[in-house]
Amino acid sequence: MTPVAPPFLVGLITAPLIKRVAKPLVRGIIKTSVGLTFEVRRAVIEAGEEIQDLTAQVAAEKLSSSARARRVKADGEVTAQGATVG
Repeated sequence: MTPVAPPFLVGLITAPLIKRVAKPLVRGIIKTSVGLTFEVRRAVIEAGEEIQDLTAQVAAEKLSSSARARRVKADGEVTAQGATVG
């Protein structure tokens, strides 16, 4: 007849082994997750800055073109479409 080990003895023997294996594994998973989180945040911030730059460029172009059109109309020489006034 083979001896039967009570389950708590099996737990007492395997718990330290599992702890030695699981702790570095969990630590690595957490470390990787935190690193990925920082990389994603950095990428989102960079994308936001790119969008802000593009928005500023478009706004500046729009303002300069509308200022030119107003100046030309005020001079009475050419309208905004480029046709000669009267």
